[in-house]
Amino acid sequence: MTGTRCDRGNATVLVLALTFAVAVVAALSAAVGAAAVARHRAASAADLAALAAADRALAGAAVACAAAARATAAVGAELSECRVSGDVADVVASVRPSGALGSWGVARSHSRAGPSRR
Repeated sequence: MTGTRCDRGNATVLVLALTFAVAVVAALSAAVGAAAVARHRAASAADLAALAAADRALAGAAVACAAAARATAAVGAELSECRVSGDVADVVASVRPSGALGSWGVARSHSRAGPSRR
């Protein structure tokens, strides 16, 4: 092959590069999806905990926060903060994302529940 270029094997390199790029995009999409799921789980756990705490708010802050902790534990979340002021409960729930993303941090959500003010 004197005087001509040898293109043999170029398609293999191109296919490998494209496969790697698709794998990176898929991994990033999975990580974003896991973070979104954790955020939604934290939000629903915080809503549930706030409702549980508000239901028990008149029995005292300790009783209300214990109810909120049980509610978050039941859905696989953790109660990060709980404050009860009168009959209004403020809670923060956190959820650790699944997979390798879980080592980077937690998803947190705040919720407040109590009687409506009209």
